[in-house]
Amino acid sequence: MGRNIVETIVGALVLVVAGVFVFYAFAKSDRNGPAGYEIIARFDRIDGLKRGADVTLSGVKVGTVTGFDLDRKTYQAVVRMLVSSNVSLPADTHAKIVSESLLGGMVVVLEPGGETKMLAPGGEIEMTQGAIPLSELIAKFMFGGTSSGSK
Repeated sequence: MGRNIVETIVGALVLVVAGVFVFYAFAKSDRNGPAGYEIIARFDRIDGLKRGADVTLSGVKVGTVTGFDLDRKTYQAVVRMLVSSNVSLPADTHAKIVSESLLGGMVVVLEPGGETKMLAPGGEIEMTQGAIPLSELIAKFMFGGTSSGSK
């Protein structure tokens, strides 16, 4: 009988500790996300880009990818991004999808232009560059990325 009580107490302690970890994880997670405004960009390819991916400007996270759809007329991927409200983007901002690292996921990199007019909430980034698959880069490197100078 004494062994059952000890097992019950140990089981209860394990459940309490697990509950504390779950509560801590929810308390520290960024469920609501930053306050900001939504913009869109159209890309020819978004290979590997996921909802929740970072949107960066000069290497600093300024937003998050909130979703994407397919434009049925142009067959381009329409990416929706939430950008922090304290970041104003020029209307001629460029957006490109790049790999975060060799093993990491994809991120959207914003490169601001020089225009004085700012991109409005709900606006669209016109100049984009889609994702380049790693296999395509390797093929270019191996089979003719540069000419060798010999004839």
